[in-house]
Amino acid sequence: MIHSIKSDKLSFKTINFRSGFNVILADRTKESTIKDSRNGLGKSTLIEIIHFCLGGDKGETLKKKQLDGWTFTIEIDLGGKTYSVSRNTENQNKISVVGDCSNWPIKPTIDKTGKQIIGKNDWTRILGIFMFNLQLEYDQKYHPTFRSLISYFIRKNGQSGAFLNPFKQYGQQAEWDIQVNNSYLLGLGWEYASKWQDLKDEEKLIQQIKQGAQTGMFSNLMGNIGELEAKKIRLEDQIRQEKENLDDFRVHEQYQQIEKDTNTLTRLIHEKVNQSIDDKRLLEYYELSLEEEIDAKPEQVARVYQEAGLLFPEKITMKINEVLEFHKKIVSNRKEFLMLELDRLKQNISRTEKEVQNLTLERADLMQTLKTHGALEEYLQLQTNHQNTVATLNDISQKLENLKKFEEGKSSIRIELELLYQKATADLNERRTQKEAAILTFNAFSEKLYAAPGNLSINIQKTGYKFDVSIQRSGSFGIGNMKIFCYDLMLAHLWAKKTMSPFFLLHDSIIFADVDERQKALALQLAESESKNNQFQYICTMNSDTVPHNDFDKDFDFDKYVVATFTDASEDGGLLGIRF
Repeated sequence: MIHSIKSDKLSFKTINFRSGFNVILADRTKESTIKDSRNGLGKSTLIEIIHFCLGGDKGETLKKKQLDGWTFTIEIDLGGKTYSVSRNTENQNKISVVGDCSNWPIKPTIDKTGKQIIGKNDWTRILGIFMFNLQLEYDQKYHPTFRSLISYFIRKNGQSGAFLNPFKQYGQQAEWDIQVNNSYLLGLGWEYASKWQDLKDEEKLIQQIKQGAQTGMFSNLMGNIGELEAKKIRLEDQIRQEKENLDDFRVHEQYQQIEKDTNTLTRLIHEKVNQSIDDKRLLEYYELSLEEEIDAKPEQVARVYQEAGLLFPEKITMKINEVLEFHKKIVSNRKEFLMLELDRLKQNISRTEKEVQNLTLERADLMQTLKTHGALEEYLQLQTNHQNTVATLNDISQKLENLKKFEEGKSSIRIELELLYQKATADLNERRTQKEAAILTFNAFSEKLYAAPGNLSINIQKTGYKFDVSIQRSGSFGIGNMKIFCYDLMLAHLWAKKTMSPFFLLHDSIIFADVDERQKALALQLAESESKNNQFQYICTMNSDTVPHNDFDKDFDFDKYVVATFTDASEDGGLLGIRF
């Protein structure tokens, strides 16, 4: 039960609640003008504050700069004891607790001022224990949480999507969260819903494995299992051959010097051959010159001198015999020179040919070494090629393994899902009492609002729990809201019978929007009687002009349940006492 909501700001209007039925009313007074509005008076803000004090995040209003530094306090019963719990909008993680915490499994710490302080996460764990009998820790990844469970007892404002579906307390709520928390609230096997989500995660994971196998630098190698196994066998054989080549490969430690020496010998051989060719050409020329060399004839010499005497008479002083003798000497010297040159060239040619022969033999030995031994660069290249082949094989092997896991995983998950479906179905049959209690209570509540009873259905499908509600004449938005009203009231009714329970249910005025006046009156009277008879607290907010006074039973005095009234007649008429 919630006793009160307070703040450290004097402008704030303290709200004191009673057991049973409570109404927070937004009233439009005579003094207000047509421009005034009850929107923003504090009905939805009150719900934000209660959530905030119970460990929730700040809502839209509490995020406003004008509320920075405000401290809100909720006085609430937990485990048979009353506590005063305060939380500041700026220092949100330090929650102050006044009350006996000796039996708490998580003890608050004592600060310098002597206050009991507990962190936000520990506070919600404590609330989960005392309101819903939750465990401190769960082995399951997906399990019921206090913040999700309490949001079915204090639905947030309409913008969150809390009033669209009885089984969803906000619009984007995950399917696992819907199944786990509703099955827990209904006393069903929530562990099965948790396991369903685990299997969905596994299914998603193996799908990611397959997608991963289809991407990457070797994505073109993707195929079916048979194709991949064929590629694997071919690569394994290729790797064996490359390994043998590498094992047989010998690298000469002086390979580079030998290669250099071989190139040097080749160059020398070319030079020697070219030199020999030049010598042979010169030898041939000298031999031809020697054959053409002849002595000068006297008549030719005389004719030359006669011709010369006509041109240079004063210069001709030598006798013809002397000229002939001189010419013979020149010819003799030239022949001797040619003979010497011929001998020299022949010796050079012979020596060069021997050198070429020796150099060729030496080069052949080096070439043989190069032929039987490899270069380090060549070996490294072969090694790199081998490593690339091994990498390709590893990639193929990984893809093959992933594909097998994918196929095996799909089969395994199908089997597990079928087994889980069978177990969950059997468990639901065993929990017939809890199931029937929920269905009968919902049906009874809906029948009090409409001529025919509604229907709450709880089933097991292959994908998990399937919840649904129906009420005849359910074509309008208003009747849709009454489905939520009946479901929530049913939860409050069932949990009020437990030792640990919130012992309250709170509804914002939006739940009565567009609801027929007669059904609205019946719903409010039903909430009053149920909260009174089953000893839990029902709190609702309403606008004064939407209260169906004319449709209440004669003995139902609605006004006596109003615990606070907000007005738009003045600036300080709302919950916060300020306007912004």
